[in-house]
Amino acid sequence: MTDCCAKQDFDTFTRNTIKPTTSINRHEITRGLFIEAGTTSDGNCNPACTETELQLASSEPIKIELGQSWFTAVRGQSCVVELNNLNIAFRNLSCTASQMSDKFKLPARYGAGEKSVWVEYIQLAAEYKPAVNLGQGFPDYHAPKHVTKALGEIAISENPLLNQYTRGFGHPPLIQSLSKVYSPLIGKEINPQNEILVTYGAYEALYSAILGHVEEGDEVIVIEPFFDCYDFMIKSAGGIPRFIALNPKKTTGTVTSADWVLDEKELESLFSSKTKMIILNTPHNPLGKVFTRQELELIANLCKKHNVLCLSDEVYEWMVFEPVQHIRIATLPGMWERTITVGSAGKTFSVTGWKTGWAYGPAALMFNLQVVHQNCVYTCCTPIQEAISRSFEYELARRDSPDCYFKALARELLPKRDFLVNTLRENGFNPTIPEAGYFIIADWTKLANKIDLSSEGDKYKDYKFTKKFAKETGVLTIPPTAFYSEGHKHLGENFARFCFIKKDENLSLAGKLMKEWNAKK
Repeated sequence: MTDCCAKQDFDTFTRNTIKPTTSINRHEITRGLFIEAGTTSDGNCNPACTETELQLASSEPIKIELGQSWFTAVRGQSCVVELNNLNIAFRNLSCTASQMSDKFKLPARYGAGEKSVWVEYIQLAAEYKPAVNLGQGFPDYHAPKHVTKALGEIAISENPLLNQYTRGFGHPPLIQSLSKVYSPLIGKEINPQNEILVTYGAYEALYSAILGHVEEGDEVIVIEPFFDCYDFMIKSAGGIPRFIALNPKKTTGTVTSADWVLDEKELESLFSSKTKMIILNTPHNPLGKVFTRQELELIANLCKKHNVLCLSDEVYEWMVFEPVQHIRIATLPGMWERTITVGSAGKTFSVTGWKTGWAYGPAALMFNLQVVHQNCVYTCCTPIQEAISRSFEYELARRDSPDCYFKALARELLPKRDFLVNTLRENGFNPTIPEAGYFIIADWTKLANKIDLSSEGDKYKDYKFTKKFAKETGVLTIPPTAFYSEGHKHLGENFARFCFIKKDENLSLAGKLMKEWNAKK
């Protein structure tokens, strides 16, 4: 049969049985299985016949099979189509389907709808079921007891309002707690009412900041590698990302995150009258770099010179390994007025599933975020905000104690970091030792002769390596090219990202599996 008008293959078809000698109108056929126009005996389209009837000629019941074609059509008189020998492919012939497809396609600002690395690698994990997941950044052990206990108590509280809507820009107890936490760190009293916004994760804080401040044609400087949502959000706002990569000063021997630096002249060249914002991530994901005062002063001076906003993503602020110290760029001279700082309860209290974050900054800048937030999600989960507030108050009461989680978390992570660094070295990797956070970037190129990547169809080597490595060792990692722009992806191809905020026994298992894999090669 020759297709008439536009062809549209449907992904799913509903099974159905049509009795013999039954005439059915196109509107009666299940889920779009219809003829939009008639077909002449020579296979040509007859657009004039728009209400074609299907006169079944066979004496046996006909089953419409999923995705199969089931008739040949010959037009008879009065646009009646006879269906003979009903056993071959059926296709939907809809002139309107392609028109609808064009009208309701994904808006251009969202690209082609490509899968994020997280969607792809969660699917990979579900398919191959690796023994150890060192890919995604979340703990596989419990948060502090007082944190989860608070949420449990709130859920069964006698106060019914703790399970109802709360203030849109932040639950009153939580914004008060956040002001208590950050005011001494910033060196000024932060107004909880108009200088703090609570969001659905740091993700939404970034979204509200970018969508609230970036206009069509504005340029935004992004330091690579970067959290992959930055690029997408900038483009969604109509902005133009301008990328600059951190590069290691050395690639052999002991490499630390401090060895990854910006080219000062290249950074200066990106600032212009078109620059609206620079996104700073310190402590840095995935490198674990903590920007020094000198590096921050360079960025701050350029922001002030060119009247640029700084969006500072500081979600790993409590995971800095001594003697390194985290410096908040908002504390530098003249920077509070032009800085929006982002934080995360998920990272602060090891409860990533709570998806609660915040942003703080001067009221004039925060207003824009409030407008986006109120027209996007409006308000966040009340019981979780209450639990976070109680958790902060618990830690504030012992802020000067070494047991305070703000200090204990880094101490807890340090031996895990050192264990994984040694394990990676013993198994042929050259890791970059992070100064903060819970990720390690490791160069895998010394293992290239031990692993055949030819069976992997991905474009970039790190995707090929991490997928094949997961299949052969049972250890899942993440490809860092996901954190680079298209023009700079080659800079990440020789690395894999490992997460070490995992149970000690799982880190040990990862080491065992890698050792066994190496022994076979």
